[in-house]
Amino acid sequence: MNSKIKKGLGRGLSSLIGETKVENQTNKLLLSEIIPNKYQPRKNFDENELKDLTESIRERGVIQPIIVRRSKSENTKYELIAGERRWLAAGKAGLHDIPVVVTEVDDLKSLEFAIIENVQRHDLNPLEEAQGYKRLINDFSYDQEKVSKFIGKSRSYITNSLRILSLPQDVLKFVEEKKISAGHAKILVGLENASFVANKIIEKKLSVRQAENFVKIFKKKTISNRSLKDPNIKNLENSISEKTGLNVVIKNNKKNKGTITFSYHDVEQLNKIIDLIKTNY
Repeated sequence: MNSKIKKGLGRGLSSLIGETKVENQTNKLLLSEIIPNKYQPRKNFDENELKDLTESIRERGVIQPIIVRRSKSENTKYELIAGERRWLAAGKAGLHDIPVVVTEVDDLKSLEFAIIENVQRHDLNPLEEAQGYKRLINDFSYDQEKVSKFIGKSRSYITNSLRILSLPQDVLKFVEEKKISAGHAKILVGLENASFVANKIIEKKLSVRQAENFVKIFKKKTISNRSLKDPNIKNLENSISEKTGLNVVIKNNKKNKGTITFSYHDVEQLNKIIDLIKTNY
């Protein structure tokens, strides 16, 4: 019998689920019948938090059902939509089954559920959060304005979040491993020597404020022997970066000749540049 989930998962998440059909309110499935959500933006789980949840579930069981949908690739399986940490902890606690709500959603809704659940609970690291927004844009034709409204955060917040993805891979690894924070990462965006500065931040154990001062000094030393960039050119760089989510450098000489460089760090970003060129030309 079709019905609707009314509440119990947070305002944003329950609002999304409330618009979808469910096959049953609460049922139980074997843990082995459930597979991870391929759209789950969260890649890492805090081991201490998972251990605490495991102990809680061992004592009290799983109080809040997880949300699943029927798997499209494996007929006898169900794919997680929300509650992966509870599912993992239930297995570690020795449970064989878990309470679930089975709902009918498409791939877009599945990704939306996964992102909103993690963002509301502050479970995503900055890299995972940015990758989730990027997937909405690349795979489901969202623009930054639509992502902003969906998540309930400002357009500039989304833009700054996406710009983190333009950092070198070694710096992104530092973010993922929590060796540097989102605040540190934002400072590093656009720096030619971002990897060097990131290592210095870690080595010296700099706070975000200290890192800002370090970068200011570093920049002064870097540009001491060359003229400052035309502010109009700098504004144009920033404008293009905000619109594309890519790091952009414009070099313009006195004869108004030069180069525009788009930096990309994976195939998806390269394809984005190609699509931009095809769309406009």
